[in-house]
Amino acid sequence: MSSVVVPESVPSPADDCEQLRVAFAGWGTNEKLIISILGHRTATQRQLIRKTYFELYGEDLLKSLDSEVSGDFERALLLWTLDPAERDALMANQALRRWNPEDRVLIEIACARSSEELLLIRRAYHARFKRSLEEDVAQHTTGDFRKLLVPLVSSYRYDGQEVNGHLAKLEAKTLKDVIKDKAFNHEELVRILSTRSKAQLNATLNNYKDGSGMQINKDLKGDAEDKFQSAVRAVVKCITKPQSYFEKTLRLAIVKLGTDEVALTRVVVTRADVDMKDIKAEYHKRNSTPLDRAIASDTSGDYKNLLLTLIGHGDI
Repeated sequence: MSSVVVPESVPSPADDCEQLRVAFAGWGTNEKLIISILGHRTATQRQLIRKTYFELYGEDLLKSLDSEVSGDFERALLLWTLDPAERDALMANQALRRWNPEDRVLIEIACARSSEELLLIRRAYHARFKRSLEEDVAQHTTGDFRKLLVPLVSSYRYDGQEVNGHLAKLEAKTLKDVIKDKAFNHEELVRILSTRSKAQLNATLNNYKDGSGMQINKDLKGDAEDKFQSAVRAVVKCITKPQSYFEKTLRLAIVKLGTDEVALTRVVVTRADVDMKDIKAEYHKRNSTPLDRAIASDTSGDYKNLLLTLIGHGDI
């Protein structure tokens, strides 16, 4: 469930735009006013504000925000204001330009979005960068990572709940055989992870556990230094247990020496509209502390206030 708190009576997009202009006026920017507006609007409402802002003032709201704020607050606010598909396309492009096998951006985009959302992301990528996402993934990755990531970002999974039980048993055995042989790059493993619906894959992995007595990610744990093996585990978890996956990403971003603001920002801005309430519950259960307390103790200023607002703890 979304954690974004929207007021019972939402001002018109024109009124919101007028208040944003007030926030930008004068010598100092009124960051609190900006957060009180954009931090309490749904994705659809934010896009209407951006459209109306351009119609009223002839300037993209993102450009105005860029000239008024800076640092981690700026990055979080700009990503939050972008259309979700456009945002994911931008993050994917940035991830590819700095390609790092440990970067999980592409896996999150390919595995935690619905089929329709991933299709919109590919369209947004094509429109903005004049290339296909698949083309750039193939260009910037190599070896086993290319073999895994290209079909993942190209996928259009069935989104329904129908499950073929016989197929689940057969493919559970296939996975068990290739993992037993430590063939983590096997084409059958990649095929199953990149094509099966999330419901079908969950059924397959339940059969895998029933047959082997072990969760698949336990069997995928081998060489701690094997980045590809780690990526395969991330794919499985992101598809089948997204709240658990994002809880761990937040935990690692916060508890490591020096906050990983990039990962923290990415999870909050991409999940606040989707399932942040569930992620917060998972975080509290796993760490015995509320997520808002963890964020508040590890961040500061307007950046902290925006994140807390997006996870449902800001003033309205």
